[in-house]
Amino acid sequence: MRLTLATHNEHKVSEFARLLSAYEIVGLPAGSAAPTEDGDSFAANALIKARAGAAISGGPTIADDSGICVESLGGAPGILSARWAGEQCDDAANLQLLIDKTEPGDRLEYVCVIAYCDPRNNTETTVEGRCNGIRAAEPRGSGGFGYDPAFEPIDAPGRTMAELTGDEKDLISHRGNAVRELSLLLGRQ
Repeated sequence: MRLTLATHNEHKVSEFARLLSAYEIVGLPAGSAAPTEDGDSFAANALIKARAGAAISGGPTIADDSGICVESLGGAPGILSARWAGEQCDDAANLQLLIDKTEPGDRLEYVCVIAYCDPRNNTETTVEGRCNGIRAAEPRGSGGFGYDPAFEPIDAPGRTMAELTGDEKDLISHRGNAVRELSLLLGRQ
């Protein structure tokens, strides 16, 4: 089965392809417009992206919205994680802002909601995955992306997400947990 992943982010395409190896995962065509993510939750934003991707692909489409929530910051940056340091900022700027606004040991949570839309039968649903951790004393590791160098998952103490192999990360990550829920859902269709 072919699934369109409603993104232009090659990191996400490769991660989803690894996580959903039983499916052919393709990203959106180059030049296709990204919708405005103006939802008030991870689920709302995931559905916005999946619906837009399904309109482009005409077939089964998935999209995720994910981010990091910091307990000491009242859950921020949450749905603003990708643009926390500003609309034009990159992962490095967002990571630096996390370091600047938190202390080592602060409680963090990665959240991922995946929306599935199939315009052929008007199906829409969402699944969610979470991963709890703490802020590392200093960023470490070269794997992963985003906030991974500063996120020490509870299930892999002493290592950051950026220090884990892809397989290790998939077993405990928010995205891995959400994908397992999605796989169960797709298996029932």
